[in-house]
Parts: sequence; C-alpha cells; structure tokens
Amino acid sequence: MAPEITPIANGTLTAAATTLAKQPSISKCAYVTFLAGNGDYVKGVVGLAKGLRKAKSKYPLVVAILPDVPKDHRRILVSQGCIVREIEPVSPPDNQTEFAMAYYVINYSKLRIWKFVEYSKMIYLDGDIQVFDNIDHLFDLPDGHFYAVMDCFCEKTWARTPQYKVGYCQQRPDKVNWAVDEMGPKPALYFNAGMFVYEPSLAIYDELMKKLKITPPTPFAEQDFLNMFFRDVYRPIPNAYNLVLAMLWRHPENVQLEKVKVVHYCAAVSG
Repeated sequence: MAPEITPIANGTLTAAATTLAKQPSISKCAYVTFLAGNGDYVKGVVGLAKGLRKAKSKYPLVVAILPDVPKDHRRILVSQGCIVREIEPVSPPDNQTEFAMAYYVINYSKLRIWKFVEYSKMIYLDGDIQVFDNIDHLFDLPDGHFYAVMDCFCEKTWARTPQYKVGYCQQRPDKVNWAVDEMGPKPALYFNAGMFVYEPSLAIYDELMKKLKITPPTPFAEQDFLNMFFRDVYRPIPNAYNLVLAMLWRHPENVQLEKVKVVHYCAAVSG
C-alpha cells in the first residue's frame, strides 16, 4: 500500500507507511485537466493521458474544455480514453492588472471544475505536466483540505513581488531573513496551482464565483485567487508530486529525483 502523506507539527511533511482510513470508490474519483484553444496544448493533454495509463492509474482523466477547442482535438482526446466536458469561460473583473503571463487570464475558467460533483475527489493536473509514477494514493488523503505543492519564488516571473526583491523563497525560508518590522508578516504558504487535490462542491463553486466578482485580479491570476480562497485549509505535499523544473537549479538540495512522480514543464527555459 502506498504511504499516506501526513502533515507534522512544524508544517513540513513526512511520508509515513500507514494504514489508510478509507478507500474511495473508483467511480467517485478522477483526474482532471483544462484545455482551451486550437493550438498545440492538446499534445500536452494527450501526453498526460498516456502518462497516467503508463503509470497504471485506475482513474479516468476528465478534460474540461472551452468552446473554442476544435472538434478534431476533441476526437483525439476521446480516442485517448479521456472524458471530455465542455465548460463556459470565466472572466475576472476588469482592471489594469498585467498578468505574469498574458495567457493566465483564461485560467480562471479552471474554477468550473468545482461543479464536477459526480466525483467525490479529483486531482487537477495542468496540461504541461507529465506523470511518471502512480499517484492514485493521493485520493486517500483526508477530506476537508486542499492539497498542493509549495511554489518557488525564485524565477523572474516573480520579479514584482516582495519575496523576489529580497531573495526570500519558502523553499529555503532560512536563507533570507524576512524583516517583519519593515515588510510586515511573513507571506502565508503559497502553492503552485498546476497540480492539486480537491473535492468538487456546488457550495464551494458558488462561493468561488461570488468571491471572484469582488476580488481584483493579480499577476498570477487564478493561482493567486485559489491561494487566497483556500489559505486556511491548504496542506502542503512533497514536491515529488509537482516538481517544477526551476527547482532543479534553484533548490537542488530539496529534490530527490528517485522519488519524483510528477514533473511540471512550466519553466520559461523549458520551451
């Protein structure tokens, strides 16, 4: 049996081989990803589907697509065993925010996946992620929390943030002293939203939509929004479940390659 991922007192994590309290029904769990447009991103989703199959996952991959995904791409996804679900776009409130990447604005549409209540628990994976080992055991994590991997603040996409300007990163919080008197409280733990474990819920979906209407967009779009919304229930899991490529050169001391199960090809230099 795979180890349960268990938080410990100081906020770090340990992988302890324990008996899992519950075994969810296969029909009640699924992986989910998001696809928009008619570009090459469909190739990433196909790669994701193949990776899950190769890792012998027991669970299906649901692809939440926007209406602009062409029919031939939809047929490709179905041929790969994916469950295709069309969703409507979600737009943030209008303002003058410049997103860290221009295409981030469409990512608010990911919020629609909280409506997939035919599933009791889902694991979201970006289309630029590849799964190299089975992670089905993450569906056994205790309910009532939002699980994801802590992000790294060291890449230039973070250049406008206070963390980047002083060289602070939560991956190495002891490296730079956070001057509380000058900068205020240390930032809360912040996750990368390219992979997360969550529970679909219409009540939470409604709250997400209400909150979005009154929350000004910020540079990291839905990732910032989800971090704000789930701050109190967020629980970190090891970076083996969402290894952002930048970790290899920014924090190699935190990476155990032999344990990596999921790689996120989102660094600017990764092409």
